[in-house]
Amino acid sequence: MTSKHDRLPIGELAARSGVATSALRYYEERGLIRSERTTGRQRRYARAVLRRVAFIRAAQVVGLSLDEAQTALKRLPEDRAPNAAEWKGVARAWERRIDQQIADLERLKKKLNGCVGCGCLSLRKCALYNPDDTASRRGSGARYLLGDEPPTVS
Repeated sequence: MTSKHDRLPIGELAARSGVATSALRYYEERGLIRSERTTGRQRRYARAVLRRVAFIRAAQVVGLSLDEAQTALKRLPEDRAPNAAEWKGVARAWERRIDQQIADLERLKKKLNGCVGCGCLSLRKCALYNPDDTASRRGSGARYLLGDEPPTVS
């Protein structure tokens, strides 16, 4: 059990974590972190919240949304550092996410020199791959960039 002296005010948590107080309040509103309130209604955070905030920032660097970070945080303890097994389970999920991002970026890299349909980076090829804007029937956005394949041209 931690004493009230082991609790951090929001300003100290912000300074130590490098995250703005407004973001900390937002994380708390979203249920990513928790605080206790003093009799004067000031927020106080357990020191373990520093790790959770660092985790949230790392998740964002990897490309996870806050919803995805929250799902991952539910698998980790709130009051202590995760053990190796707990962390390994989360890390495996992140590896899959990073692998997917790499695959998406590789696909994008290959398509940058051709038509990404249709948004359109190649006016010459557009008439071949996307006559009458047929890509638009598949939905909004640059359909070929999003993974749809252009029709083969004979």
